[in-house]
Amino acid sequence: MSCLILPSDSERQTDKYCILGVIIVGRGKIADAVKSGGILCSDGAWGTILIGKGLKPGECPELWCLENPDAVRDIARAYIDAGADMVKTNSFGATSFKLRPFGLDSRVSEINEAAAKLSREAAGDKNWVIASAGPTGKLVITGEVTEEELYGAYKTQAIALEKGGADAVCFETMMAVDEAVAAVKAAKEHTGLEVICTFTFSPIKKGGFRTLMGDTPAAACKAAADAGADIVGANCGNGIADMAAIVKEIRESLPHTPIIVHANAGIPELNENGHETFPETPEIMAAGVAALIYSGADIIGGCCGTTPAHVKEIKARCRRYGLA
Repeated sequence: MSCLILPSDSERQTDKYCILGVIIVGRGKIADAVKSGGILCSDGAWGTILIGKGLKPGECPELWCLENPDAVRDIARAYIDAGADMVKTNSFGATSFKLRPFGLDSRVSEINEAAAKLSREAAGDKNWVIASAGPTGKLVITGEVTEEELYGAYKTQAIALEKGGADAVCFETMMAVDEAVAAVKAAKEHTGLEVICTFTFSPIKKGGFRTLMGDTPAAACKAAADAGADIVGANCGNGIADMAAIVKEIRESLPHTPIIVHANAGIPELNENGHETFPETPEIMAAGVAALIYSGADIIGGCCGTTPAHVKEIKARCRRYGLA
């Protein structure tokens, strides 16, 4: 039977960030804290929590940052209270491309700045804000958009997120490498934010995982890192068990780059009322933490269906190993 091998004290110990494997959130840089040898805990889902708070079908989630700020701030605060070292923002769909159908494309900066400010208020001085930025839904390969247009949209979003108090921008649920590269470059070239880039991968019949556009975890994450991403990884699409294989492949390709994982609480199912539910309990997700650490994950959190209760269990499991 294998056992978890912890880093030695000398490998984990630095004056600023880590003493005997316990992360001291300073705040400093996330990548520096990770390289000190500990495991950081991220937050969980936002969209499903907003729905639980009353977000209606067809409603713009990001507009809640302006019209229902207390509810948004409460989500971030709940994750911090559960033990998360970092929280995202309610800005996943806050590019001009995604806000345009709501008639809100002229308010991109206002919405993103408000989103970052709300999470900053909840996170306080000792925890990081990793502002969320999702795909535009447009593809370069089909001629719907150019790389320059993507770059411009993400530039505007990233600048506003930084102004609102974010420490990093997390380009997540990416499916096209060209879009991810444009986003990473826009943030690196126009802000001082740390840049995180995560892709969504699905299993394929012959084995392994691919993005919607057919890229492997290794290829997609290496492209993002080459473009300047400080942290790479995977989110959504899979429960925590499948993420270990994805992380292992990324780690083999990028031995020194911090890796973040935001897994779903399992694959969604429809209940008798036709509503989507997620089957993995906090305990089930926490049971997968060891495999993620073995595979090379540095930051572990959740995506769709996860809650503060899931984050609390993930954090507790990391603490059991003396790594958080």
